[in-house]
Amino acid sequence: MRRIKTAILISGRGTNMNALIEASQSRHYPAQIDLVISNRPEALGLITAQKHGVTALALDHTDFKSRRAFEKALNTVLREANIELICCAGFMRVLTPWFVTQWEGHMINIHPSLLPKYKGLHTHKRALEAGDSEHGCSVHWVTSELDSGGVILQDTIKIKPDDTEDSLATRLLEKELSLYPQALKLVAQDLLNQDQERDYSFTA
Repeated sequence: MRRIKTAILISGRGTNMNALIEASQSRHYPAQIDLVISNRPEALGLITAQKHGVTALALDHTDFKSRRAFEKALNTVLREANIELICCAGFMRVLTPWFVTQWEGHMINIHPSLLPKYKGLHTHKRALEAGDSEHGCSVHWVTSELDSGGVILQDTIKIKPDDTEDSLATRLLEKELSLYPQALKLVAQDLLNQDQERDYSFTA
């Protein structure tokens, strides 16, 4: 069975990355994780990926003179590995329109809010300050506008009266670890279906 060759971009401990790798270990899962790349060499997620037998690379963004130079190098590594789909999982770099265009329709991200609410950082704090009754996470397509691509899947939790930023983040993470593998499965299966629908016949 053909599976979609997938890379994960991380910057830290790789908790969501780990959930994706574990899900992909089933031979019936439509995506295979071939590569993990971090822009921070000290990222603990690199060690976790290697323990799973996944190729893990550090591409330190501080080694490059510009954001564009870093992204060109990143793009080259991904293309040379024949990657078909990118999952951003705690990747703390805002990608330029140039890079996003290279991977349009083939890059997804998980964000800790019920998009379109609370794009960007500090989502738990903002949900609490707004007095929201619920919070959640979203897996969405990456576009050139931050956290604005179409939502693939969402899940919610109720906000408790005694919740803090930390308690909210901890409870929401459990939802993220379930939601992201579900979303990747949907996206990878759709890419496989598109591949099967292409007509490769040659007409003289």
